[in-house]
Formats: sequence, structure tokens, C-alpha cells
Amino acid sequence: MFLKSNFIKGVLSRTPFFNNYYNQENNKNQSKPEVDKFDFIVVGLGNPGSKYAGNRHNIGWMVVDALSQKYDGFFRRQKSLYESTAIKIKSKDVLLVKPMTYMNNSGEAVAALSKEFNAVPSDFVIVGDEYNFPIEKIHLKSGGSDGGHNGISSIIEHLDSEDFMRLRCGIDKKFESGGMVDYVISDFFPEQIPARDASIIKAGEAIECLIRMGSDRAPSEINAGRLWKVVEKKKLDKE
Repeated sequence: MFLKSNFIKGVLSRTPFFNNYYNQENNKNQSKPEVDKFDFIVVGLGNPGSKYAGNRHNIGWMVVDALSQKYDGFFRRQKSLYESTAIKIKSKDVLLVKPMTYMNNSGEAVAALSKEFNAVPSDFVIVGDEYNFPIEKIHLKSGGSDGGHNGISSIIEHLDSEDFMRLRCGIDKKFESGGMVDYVISDFFPEQIPARDASIIKAGEAIECLIRMGSDRAPSEINAGRLWKVVEKKKLDKE
């Protein structure tokens, strides 16, 4: 299992603290990670600041925060565009990133990363919210349009390419006509919290699966749900 739900809750409850801590202690540019070329650059989309920490639009941040906690990472501010931490998953060098540009300008941070680390679009895994999916649905694909997501649109524009992986995390569609913006920049309803926690766990497991299996095999395992049948079997075998 990726992480226990109560640990996820701990990560989320500390997110505003970390945001404030970074603003106070890590406002200076940090040194570049020692790795010159990463196997994967995982970018969690969201908005900076404690008032956005629990928003549905920030589920990408929640996912990379949880991965960082699991693999003993520590986010540091890099220039003015993003925070990042370098970790290893299955012997692969992975950079976890939280853009500081606000959602609609996410492409600025991704373009800077591309230049900094000589990364091509296929090196990126973008983790974001998807209101057309129910909470707990996780879907991985490469390429395609922005699907109406402003963060993805900005990345496509700045990379001049659609050829990157997108891990879409469902946030449900509990809003009336014209209410989409307020819905995505609001916190999850209390009754949605258990499903949100499960979704963060599943998204982390999906990223691990992608790193382990590669972009050819992982999408079918994730999108068909086979990954979690294997995870559940391993859990039962240990009991």
C-alpha cells in the first residue's frame, strides 16, 4: 500500500504550516539538485498559499506532498517559479515539483524546468484535477488536448507540445451551471474527505507504477484498475 489514510491526513493538515515555513525560511534561491538529468519530473498542479491548500484544484500538490513524505523528500524553493525535491523511486531519479506560478501560469514553471534540466516533454508527468471524473478515479494518459484545464493549457503553450503524461485525479462534479470555478477553488466537502484521501493514495501508487512499468504498460494497468487488484492482493497476503 502507498500510504495509510491517517498519514495522508497528517500530510494535508501540515500543508499550511509548510507553506508558511517555506515563505519564511526558504525564500532565497536554493542550490540546483545534484542530478543533471531526471528520469521523471512529476509536477503537481495547484495554487500556492495556505488558503488554497485544501482546495480541489490543489489535489496535484497533495499527491506530490505525500510522495515527498514517503520518500523523505523536502521541498525547497527554486528561483521564483517552483519548489522541488529530488527523490529516488525504484532506482530512478525523480524530481517532484510544485509550481509557484498559480494554476493558470503553470507552463512558466514547466518551461523553466525543461531548460534547467534539459528535459523533453515526455520526461514530465503532470498531476492535476479532473471534475469530469468521480473522486477516487485515477486516469493516466499521454498527449491530447488540454480538456479545458487552464494549467494543462499553459503547459502545452509553453512547451509547444502535448506529448507529456497527465495523471488526472477525479474531484467530482458537485456544482450547478456556472459554478465550476468556485467549486474547484473550494475545499472538499466533509463527506468527500475519505474518498479524497484514497485518491491521493491511488495517485501515488499510479506514479510508482508508471516509474516501475514505463509509459507503454502503466496506463492500461492503471486505467483498467488492475494495479489496485494487485495492491489489494499483496495487502491480503501480508495479513
